[in-house]
Amino acid sequence: MMPLAMVNKGEEQLIKKVGGKEETRLFLEKLGFVPGSKVSVVSEADGNVIINVKDSRVAIGKEMALKIMV
Repeated sequence: MMPLAMVNKGEEQLIKKVGGKEETRLFLEKLGFVPGSKVSVVSEADGNVIINVKDSRVAIGKEMALKIMV
C-alpha cells in the first residue's frame, strides 16, 4: 500500500483505504474516493493533484492525497 500522492501519472490504482479525520473521510467519500474505486493521477501542480475518479476529474491537495491509500 502507498499514498495516492506517490502514484505515477496515468497509472490506474484501486483505493484500499481512506484515512484521516472523520470529516475528511466523509468529504473524500462524497467526491468518490471509496475503497474499491479505480483512480488515476492526471497531473500534479502547485501542491494540488488532479485525479480521475468515477469518470470525473477532481483536484485535491497533496495533504489529502496522502490520506488515500492505494
